[in-house]
Amino acid sequence: MLRADATPAPHAPAVPGPRQEPLPSVGAATRPATRREPLPASARDPFLDNAKYLAIVLVAVGHAWEPLREGSRTVTALYMLVYAFHMPVFAVISGCLSRGFEPTPGNLGRLLTRLALPYVVFETAYTLFTRWTSEDPDRPISLLDPLYLTWFLMALFIWRLTTPIWKALRRPLPVAFALAAAATLSPSIGDDLNLQRVLQFLPYFVLGLCLKPGQVRLVHRRATRLLAVPVFACALLLAYWAVPRMNYAWFFHNDSATALAAPAWYGPVMTLATFGCSITLTACFLAWVPRRRMPFTILGAGTLYGYLLHGFIAQGAKYADWYDAAWLHRPAGEVVVTLAAAAIMTALCTPPVQRALRCVLEPRMRWAFRPGSGP
Repeated sequence: MLRADATPAPHAPAVPGPRQEPLPSVGAATRPATRREPLPASARDPFLDNAKYLAIVLVAVGHAWEPLREGSRTVTALYMLVYAFHMPVFAVISGCLSRGFEPTPGNLGRLLTRLALPYVVFETAYTLFTRWTSEDPDRPISLLDPLYLTWFLMALFIWRLTTPIWKALRRPLPVAFALAAAATLSPSIGDDLNLQRVLQFLPYFVLGLCLKPGQVRLVHRRATRLLAVPVFACALLLAYWAVPRMNYAWFFHNDSATALAAPAWYGPVMTLATFGCSITLTACFLAWVPRRRMPFTILGAGTLYGYLLHGFIAQGAKYADWYDAAWLHRPAGEVVVTLAAAAIMTALCTPPVQRALRCVLEPRMRWAFRPGSGP
Protein backbone atom coordinates (compact mmCIF):
# COMPACT_ATOMS: atom_id res chain seq x y z
CA MET A 1 0.00 0.00 0.00
CA LEU A 2 1.27 3.28 0.86
CA ARG A 3 4.56 4.13 2.38
CA ALA A 4 3.20 3.47 5.87
CA ASP A 5 3.03 -0.19 5.05
CA ALA A 6 5.63 -0.38 2.33
CA THR A 7 7.92 -2.45 4.57
CA PRO A 8 6.80 -5.85 5.86
CA ALA A 9 6.75 -6.00 9.63
CA PRO A 10 10.07 -7.50 10.76
CA HIS A 11 10.05 -10.72 12.73
CA ALA A 12 13.04 -9.67 14.81
CA PRO A 13 12.42 -9.10 18.54
CA ALA A 14 12.11 -5.55 19.83
CA VAL A 15 15.43 -5.91 21.69
CA PRO A 16 17.81 -7.64 19.27
CA GLY A 17 19.77 -10.55 20.59
CA PRO A 18 23.06 -11.84 19.27
CA ARG A 19 21.40 -13.03 16.08
CA GLN A 20 19.13 -10.97 13.80
CA GLU A 21 16.27 -12.47 11.78
CA PRO A 22 16.40 -11.68 8.04
CA LEU A 23 13.98 -9.18 6.59
CA PRO A 24 10.98 -10.88 4.94
CA SER A 25 11.38 -9.30 1.54
CA VAL A 26 12.85 -9.87 -1.89
CA GLY A 27 16.64 -9.74 -1.80
CA ALA A 28 18.92 -10.13 1.19
CA ALA A 29 19.64 -7.11 3.35
CA THR A 30 23.19 -6.93 4.66
CA ARG A 31 22.18 -5.23 7.93
CA PRO A 32 18.98 -4.38 9.79
CA ALA A 33 17.35 -1.07 8.86
CA THR A 34 17.88 1.25 11.82
CA ARG A 35 18.31 4.59 10.07
CA ARG A 36 15.61 7.06 9.11
CA GLU A 37 16.21 6.62 5.39
CA PRO A 38 13.95 4.23 3.43
CA LEU A 39 15.06 0.63 3.15
CA PRO A 40 17.64 0.01 0.44
CA ALA A 41 16.48 -1.39 -2.88
CA SER A 42 17.73 -4.86 -1.94
CA ALA A 43 15.28 -4.98 0.99
CA ARG A 44 12.20 -4.01 -1.05
CA ASP A 45 10.08 -5.89 -3.54
CA PRO A 46 10.12 -3.88 -6.82
CA PHE A 47 6.86 -5.52 -7.92
CA LEU A 48 4.98 -4.12 -4.91
CA ASP A 49 6.60 -0.69 -5.25
CA ASN A 50 5.67 -0.59 -8.94
CA ALA A 51 2.09 -1.61 -8.13
CA LYS A 52 1.75 1.04 -5.44
CA TYR A 53 3.08 3.82 -7.64
CA LEU A 54 0.84 2.94 -10.60
CA ALA A 55 -2.19 2.59 -8.33
CA ILE A 56 -1.56 5.91 -6.58
CA VAL A 57 -1.39 7.61 -9.99
CA LEU A 58 -4.85 6.19 -10.68
CA VAL A 59 -6.04 7.66 -7.36
CA ALA A 60 -4.92 11.13 -8.45
CA VAL A 61 -6.40 10.70 -11.92
CA GLY A 62 -9.71 9.57 -10.43
CA HIS A 63 -9.90 12.67 -8.23
CA ALA A 64 -9.00 14.85 -11.22
CA TRP A 65 -11.86 13.34 -13.21
CA GLU A 66 -14.50 14.08 -10.57
CA PRO A 67 -15.38 17.60 -11.85
CA LEU A 68 -15.42 16.31 -15.45
CA ARG A 69 -18.04 13.60 -14.96
CA GLU A 70 -21.11 15.77 -15.51
CA GLY A 71 -22.17 15.59 -19.13
CA SER A 72 -19.50 13.05 -20.11
CA ARG A 73 -20.55 9.42 -20.12
CA THR A 74 -17.05 8.34 -21.19
CA VAL A 75 -15.29 10.07 -18.29
CA THR A 76 -17.88 8.70 -15.87
CA ALA A 77 -17.34 5.17 -17.20
CA LEU A 78 -13.56 5.50 -16.80
CA TYR A 79 -14.11 6.95 -13.33
CA MET A 80 -16.30 3.98 -12.36
CA LEU A 81 -13.74 1.52 -13.75
CA VAL A 82 -10.85 3.07 -11.82
CA TYR A 83 -12.82 3.27 -8.57
CA ALA A 84 -13.75 -0.38 -8.92
CA PHE A 85 -10.18 -1.52 -8.22
CA HIS A 86 -7.65 1.18 -7.25
CA MET A 87 -8.36 1.17 -3.48
CA PRO A 88 -8.85 -2.62 -3.40
CA VAL A 89 -5.31 -2.85 -4.84
CA PHE A 90 -3.96 -0.92 -1.85
CA ALA A 91 -6.01 -2.95 0.63
CA VAL A 92 -4.79 -6.26 -0.81
CA ILE A 93 -1.16 -5.09 -0.86
CA SER A 94 -1.53 -3.85 2.71
CA GLY A 95 -2.71 -7.29 3.73
CA CYS A 96 0.22 -8.95 1.95
CA LEU A 97 2.67 -6.66 3.72
CA SER A 98 1.02 -7.34 7.10
CA ARG A 99 1.51 -11.12 7.04
CA GLY A 100 4.54 -10.83 9.31
CA PHE A 101 2.98 -8.37 11.73
CA GLU A 102 3.17 -9.35 15.38
CA PRO A 103 1.98 -7.13 18.28
CA THR A 104 5.50 -6.48 19.58
CA PRO A 105 6.33 -3.16 21.25
CA GLY A 106 8.36 -2.11 18.21
CA ASN A 107 5.56 -2.85 15.74
CA LEU A 108 2.95 -1.15 17.92
CA GLY A 109 5.20 1.86 18.19
CA ARG A 110 5.50 1.88 14.42
CA LEU A 111 1.70 1.96 14.16
CA LEU A 112 1.68 5.08 16.31
CA THR A 113 4.43 6.89 14.42
CA ARG A 114 3.59 5.79 10.85
CA LEU A 115 -0.22 5.89 10.98
CA ALA A 116 -1.65 7.48 14.12
CA LEU A 117 0.57 10.58 14.12
CA PRO A 118 0.15 11.32 10.37
CA TYR A 119 -3.59 10.82 10.84
CA VAL A 120 -3.73 13.48 13.56
CA VAL A 121 -1.55 15.91 11.58
CA PHE A 122 -3.39 15.59 8.28
CA GLU A 123 -6.85 15.39 9.83
CA THR A 124 -6.11 18.77 11.41
CA ALA A 125 -4.54 20.14 8.24
CA TYR A 126 -7.43 19.04 6.02
CA THR A 127 -9.96 20.49 8.44
CA LEU A 128 -8.21 23.87 8.41
CA PHE A 129 -7.87 23.74 4.63
CA THR A 130 -11.55 22.85 4.27
CA ARG A 131 -12.50 25.80 6.44
CA TRP A 132 -10.69 28.04 3.98
CA THR A 133 -11.94 26.45 0.75
CA SER A 134 -15.58 25.84 1.69
CA GLU A 135 -18.54 27.62 3.15
CA ASP A 136 -18.03 25.90 6.50
CA PRO A 137 -15.55 28.13 8.31
CA ASP A 138 -16.56 26.69 11.69
CA ARG A 139 -15.99 23.03 10.88
CA PRO A 140 -14.62 21.43 14.07
CA ILE A 141 -11.48 19.36 14.21
CA SER A 142 -12.69 15.85 15.05
CA LEU A 143 -10.30 12.94 15.22
CA LEU A 144 -13.28 10.56 15.26
CA ASP A 145 -14.62 11.67 11.87
CA PRO A 146 -11.91 11.13 9.22
CA LEU A 147 -12.00 13.86 6.60
CA TYR A 148 -11.39 13.29 2.90
CA LEU A 149 -8.31 11.07 2.39
CA THR A 150 -7.45 10.41 6.03
CA TRP A 151 -9.94 7.54 6.26
CA PHE A 152 -7.39 5.16 4.78
CA LEU A 153 -4.88 5.87 7.56
CA MET A 154 -7.53 5.01 10.12
CA ALA A 155 -8.48 1.88 8.18
CA LEU A 156 -4.86 0.74 8.00
CA PHE A 157 -4.42 1.35 11.73
CA ILE A 158 -7.46 -0.77 12.61
CA TRP A 159 -6.70 -3.51 10.07
CA ARG A 160 -3.10 -3.93 11.12
CA LEU A 161 -3.93 -3.74 14.82
CA THR A 162 -6.40 -6.60 14.37
CA THR A 163 -4.05 -8.67 12.17
CA PRO A 164 -3.25 -11.21 14.94
CA ILE A 165 -6.99 -11.95 15.20
CA TRP A 166 -7.34 -12.66 11.48
CA LYS A 167 -4.23 -14.81 11.52
CA ALA A 168 -5.64 -16.84 14.41
CA LEU A 169 -9.01 -17.58 12.79
CA ARG A 170 -9.47 -20.80 10.84
CA ARG A 171 -11.65 -19.11 8.17
CA PRO A 172 -10.87 -15.37 8.34
CA LEU A 173 -12.22 -14.40 4.90
CA PRO A 174 -15.83 -15.53 5.50
CA VAL A 175 -15.80 -13.66 8.82
CA ALA A 176 -14.55 -10.52 7.06
CA PHE A 177 -17.32 -10.90 4.48
CA ALA A 178 -19.91 -11.24 7.25
CA LEU A 179 -18.72 -8.02 8.86
CA ALA A 180 -18.71 -6.19 5.51
CA ALA A 181 -22.22 -7.39 4.70
CA ALA A 182 -23.43 -6.43 8.17
CA ALA A 183 -22.07 -2.92 7.64
CA THR A 184 -24.19 -2.50 4.52
CA LEU A 185 -27.23 -3.42 6.64
CA SER A 186 -26.38 -0.92 9.38
CA PRO A 187 -27.10 2.72 8.47
CA SER A 188 -26.70 3.61 12.15
CA ILE A 189 -22.94 3.03 12.09
CA GLY A 190 -22.46 6.71 11.25
CA ASP A 191 -19.19 8.46 10.46
CA ASP A 192 -17.23 7.56 13.59
CA LEU A 193 -13.79 6.36 12.43
CA ASN A 194 -15.41 5.86 9.01
CA LEU A 195 -16.28 2.34 10.07
CA GLN A 196 -18.43 1.78 6.97
CA ARG A 197 -15.35 1.91 4.77
CA VAL A 198 -13.14 0.15 7.31
CA LEU A 199 -15.52 -2.81 7.43
CA GLN A 200 -16.56 -2.89 3.77
CA PHE A 201 -12.94 -2.83 2.54
CA LEU A 202 -11.91 -5.36 5.21
CA PRO A 203 -12.29 -8.48 2.98
CA TYR A 204 -9.67 -7.12 0.57
CA PHE A 205 -7.16 -6.67 3.39
CA VAL A 206 -7.89 -10.12 4.82
CA LEU A 207 -7.53 -11.63 1.36
CA GLY A 208 -4.06 -10.11 1.16
CA LEU A 209 -3.24 -11.66 4.53
CA CYS A 210 -4.39 -15.07 3.32
CA LEU A 211 -2.57 -15.04 -0.01
CA LYS A 212 0.60 -17.08 -0.22
CA PRO A 213 3.56 -15.94 -2.36
CA GLY A 214 2.94 -18.78 -4.81
CA GLN A 215 -0.65 -17.65 -5.29
CA VAL A 216 0.44 -14.07 -5.95
CA ARG A 217 2.79 -15.29 -8.65
CA LEU A 218 -0.16 -16.67 -10.61
CA VAL A 219 -0.88 -13.17 -11.92
CA HIS A 220 2.58 -13.11 -13.52
CA ARG A 221 1.80 -15.89 -15.94
CA ARG A 222 1.72 -14.98 -19.62
CA ALA A 223 -1.81 -16.39 -19.98
CA THR A 224 -3.03 -14.12 -17.17
CA ARG A 225 -1.47 -11.05 -18.79
CA LEU A 226 -3.06 -11.86 -22.14
CA LEU A 227 -6.44 -12.47 -20.53
CA ALA A 228 -6.27 -9.18 -18.62
CA VAL A 229 -6.57 -7.14 -21.84
CA PRO A 230 -10.01 -8.38 -22.96
CA VAL A 231 -11.22 -8.41 -19.35
CA PHE A 232 -10.39 -4.72 -18.94
CA ALA A 233 -11.94 -3.93 -22.33
CA CYS A 234 -15.15 -5.72 -21.39
CA ALA A 235 -15.16 -4.01 -17.97
CA LEU A 236 -14.91 -0.61 -19.64
CA LEU A 237 -17.77 -1.42 -22.02
CA LEU A 238 -19.83 -2.68 -19.08
CA ALA A 239 -19.08 0.49 -17.12
CA TYR A 240 -20.14 2.62 -20.10
CA TRP A 241 -23.41 0.66 -20.29
CA ALA A 242 -23.94 0.92 -16.51
CA VAL A 243 -23.43 4.70 -16.20
CA PRO A 244 -27.14 5.59 -16.55
CA ARG A 245 -28.30 2.34 -14.94
CA MET A 246 -26.20 1.83 -11.81
CA ASN A 247 -25.19 3.87 -8.80
CA TYR A 248 -21.39 3.59 -8.89
CA ALA A 249 -21.24 4.76 -5.26
CA TRP A 250 -21.37 1.04 -4.40
CA PHE A 251 -17.65 0.96 -5.23
CA PHE A 252 -16.96 3.71 -2.66
CA HIS A 253 -17.98 1.29 0.14
CA ASN A 254 -18.94 4.30 2.21
CA ASP A 255 -22.68 3.86 2.81
CA SER A 256 -25.26 1.32 3.79
CA ALA A 257 -27.70 -0.06 1.22
CA THR A 258 -30.59 2.09 2.44
CA ALA A 259 -28.40 5.20 2.30
CA LEU A 260 -27.91 4.42 -1.40
CA ALA A 261 -31.70 4.28 -1.89
CA ALA A 262 -31.68 0.50 -2.29
CA PRO A 263 -33.48 -2.25 -0.36
CA ALA A 264 -31.51 -3.49 2.62
CA TRP A 265 -31.01 -6.97 1.11
CA TYR A 266 -29.04 -5.37 -1.73
CA GLY A 267 -26.19 -4.77 0.73
CA PRO A 268 -24.93 -8.34 1.18
CA VAL A 269 -25.53 -9.10 -2.50
CA MET A 270 -23.56 -6.06 -3.65
CA THR A 271 -20.82 -6.86 -1.14
CA LEU A 272 -20.15 -10.12 -2.98
CA ALA A 273 -20.77 -8.67 -6.45
CA THR A 274 -18.44 -5.68 -6.04
CA PHE A 275 -15.79 -7.89 -4.40
CA GLY A 276 -15.81 -10.26 -7.36
CA CYS A 277 -15.59 -7.41 -9.83
CA SER A 278 -12.89 -5.54 -7.91
CA ILE A 279 -10.70 -8.59 -7.29
CA THR A 280 -10.90 -9.59 -10.94
CA LEU A 281 -9.78 -6.13 -12.04
CA THR A 282 -7.12 -6.06 -9.30
CA ALA A 283 -5.65 -9.31 -10.61
CA CYS A 284 -5.69 -7.96 -14.17
CA PHE A 285 -4.00 -4.75 -13.04
CA LEU A 286 -1.29 -6.61 -11.12
CA ALA A 287 -0.73 -8.91 -14.10
CA TRP A 288 0.62 -5.97 -16.09
CA VAL A 289 2.69 -4.44 -13.28
CA PRO A 290 6.42 -4.91 -14.05
CA ARG A 291 8.24 -7.28 -11.69
CA ARG A 292 11.72 -5.82 -12.20
CA ARG A 293 13.07 -2.47 -11.12
CA MET A 294 11.88 0.39 -13.31
CA PRO A 295 12.75 4.11 -13.37
CA PHE A 296 9.60 4.76 -11.32
CA THR A 297 10.13 1.95 -8.79
CA ILE A 298 11.71 4.30 -6.27
CA LEU A 299 8.49 6.30 -6.22
CA GLY A 300 6.65 3.35 -4.69
CA ALA A 301 8.26 4.20 -1.36
CA GLY A 302 6.61 7.63 -1.41
CA THR A 303 3.00 6.77 -2.18
CA LEU A 304 1.79 7.80 1.28
CA TYR A 305 3.30 11.24 0.72
CA GLY A 306 1.65 11.64 -2.65
CA TYR A 307 -1.66 10.30 -1.37
CA LEU A 308 -1.93 12.73 1.52
CA LEU A 309 -0.50 15.79 -0.26
CA HIS A 310 -2.38 15.63 -3.55
CA GLY A 311 -5.70 16.13 -1.76
CA PHE A 312 -4.80 19.76 -1.10
CA ILE A 313 -4.21 20.31 -4.80
CA ALA A 314 -7.43 18.51 -5.78
CA GLN A 315 -9.51 20.55 -3.36
CA GLY A 316 -7.67 23.76 -4.21
CA ALA A 317 -8.33 23.26 -7.92
CA LYS A 318 -12.08 23.20 -7.29
CA TYR A 319 -11.88 26.21 -4.99
CA ALA A 320 -9.90 28.19 -7.59
CA ASP A 321 -12.40 27.28 -10.34
CA TRP A 322 -9.70 25.71 -12.49
CA TYR A 323 -12.33 23.49 -14.10
CA ASP A 324 -14.48 26.39 -15.32
CA ALA A 325 -12.66 26.58 -18.64
CA ALA A 326 -14.90 25.05 -21.31
CA TRP A 327 -12.00 23.43 -23.20
CA LEU A 328 -11.20 21.21 -20.20
CA HIS A 329 -14.54 19.46 -20.70
CA ARG A 330 -13.64 18.39 -24.23
CA PRO A 331 -11.58 15.28 -25.08
CA ALA A 332 -8.32 17.21 -25.44
CA GLY A 333 -8.87 18.99 -22.13
CA GLU A 334 -9.70 15.72 -20.36
CA VAL A 335 -6.42 14.24 -21.62
CA VAL A 336 -4.53 17.29 -20.33
CA VAL A 337 -6.18 16.97 -16.92
CA THR A 338 -5.27 13.27 -16.79
CA LEU A 339 -1.62 13.87 -17.66
CA ALA A 340 -1.37 16.79 -15.24
CA ALA A 341 -2.77 14.70 -12.38
CA ALA A 342 -0.30 11.89 -13.13
CA ALA A 343 2.62 14.34 -13.28
CA ILE A 344 1.68 16.04 -10.01
CA MET A 345 1.31 12.75 -8.20
CA THR A 346 4.66 11.58 -9.56
CA ALA A 347 6.34 14.75 -8.28
CA LEU A 348 4.78 14.31 -4.82
CA CYS A 349 6.19 10.78 -4.52
CA THR A 350 9.80 11.74 -5.24
CA PRO A 351 12.62 11.32 -2.68
CA PRO A 352 13.05 15.09 -2.06
CA VAL A 353 9.43 15.30 -0.90
CA GLN A 354 9.95 12.22 1.25
CA ARG A 355 13.01 13.72 2.89
CA ALA A 356 11.24 17.03 3.54
CA LEU A 357 8.23 15.44 5.27
CA ARG A 358 9.78 12.33 6.83
CA CYS A 359 9.73 14.04 10.22
CA VAL A 360 5.92 14.03 10.02
CA LEU A 361 5.10 10.84 8.14
CA GLU A 362 7.92 8.57 9.35
CA PRO A 363 9.27 10.01 12.61
CA ARG A 364 11.30 7.86 14.98
CA MET A 365 10.10 9.65 18.14
CA ARG A 366 12.52 7.71 20.32
CA TRP A 367 11.92 10.23 23.09
CA ALA A 368 8.33 8.97 23.39
CA PHE A 369 9.19 5.28 23.92
CA ARG A 370 11.05 3.28 26.52
CA PRO A 371 14.54 2.12 25.49
CA GLY A 372 14.32 -0.94 23.29
CA SER A 373 10.54 -0.77 22.81
CA GLY A 374 10.18 1.99 20.24
CA PRO A 375 9.86 1.62 16.46
